[in-house]
Amino acid sequence: MSSPEFDLIARHFAPPGAAGRGDVVLGIGDDAALLRPPSGMELVATLDTLVAGVHFPLDTDAESIGHKALAVNLSDLAAMGAEPAWALLALTLPEADERWLADFAHGFFALARGYGVALVGGDTTRGPLSVSVQVQGFVPPGAAFRRDGARPGDLIYVTGTLGDAGLALRLREASAIGAPGARAFLRLRLDRPQPRVQEALRLRGLARSAIDVSDGLLADLGHILRASGVGATLELARLPLSPAFRACLAAVEAGGHPALRSFRPGLAWADLALASGDDYELCFTVDPAHRPRLEALAADGLPCTCIGTVDAEAGLRCRLADGTPYLPSRRGYDHFAGEGS
Repeated sequence: MSSPEFDLIARHFAPPGAAGRGDVVLGIGDDAALLRPPSGMELVATLDTLVAGVHFPLDTDAESIGHKALAVNLSDLAAMGAEPAWALLALTLPEADERWLADFAHGFFALARGYGVALVGGDTTRGPLSVSVQVQGFVPPGAAFRRDGARPGDLIYVTGTLGDAGLALRLREASAIGAPGARAFLRLRLDRPQPRVQEALRLRGLARSAIDVSDGLLADLGHILRASGVGATLELARLPLSPAFRACLAAVEAGGHPALRSFRPGLAWADLALASGDDYELCFTVDPAHRPRLEALAADGLPCTCIGTVDAEAGLRCRLADGTPYLPSRRGYDHFAGEGS
């Protein structure tokens, strides 16, 4: 006899043809999935948990939660230079809300289809809202990006723009600040990050080390530096900031809104770009000999910006446009120490 739990799974997470991959021997519906990794490839696996009120605001719509739960994991695969394949989903719900589940599944599967990801199993339980997703992907032997590959003299790059999601989070209670289009762009960056999977695949053979920016640039770049036994200097004038970020920040500062009261006047942009979480961009290092190839990729649509250099001297140093050293007031997000640790 079917149970309500299995009925929910069948309705929302096991539609006909949901796997869509020839390497899925047996997907949803048994005790475990049977999967066939391709010959000669290394398996890359990662897992992230999203908790309501911690990883997404409580008013976030279900479709965005479904999207983000998968996106943050795909971002981890991108940081390894891996091509996504399979996903497992563990969903804890306060109640069996059919409309919420339908919207969540729509957001999840829309992103999964875009990257050829098959949902092959998982679990549903009752409790406070949280979502855990594990994804697996493939990378050729020796081709994975690692955190321990940075070398003195390397150039430091980031994809996309920084600080958008962090500013969006601070403007949730300030809906009248900035143009509606700019605010909507920032909120989309917070709720529906786009993993840099295709960009990462184009960086194979170029990136010496890489990480995705989830807890803030300073915190995440710091992981590369420690693993590689090196330091770095960042040129803050080079940090890529979106037009929406600049416009909304200017509106906040002009209006004296308390959303940024804890930041130093005139320098909120720097701390937001350096220490905000949820960017889900890639930070990577490259041998300077490859700079012409990076510039060619950038001209061909790969959004990346050189923001600094790797140093032999330990530590992470930041400089303003005039060369003045800058000491950030925040280092990034830490789950057990709180923001600004």
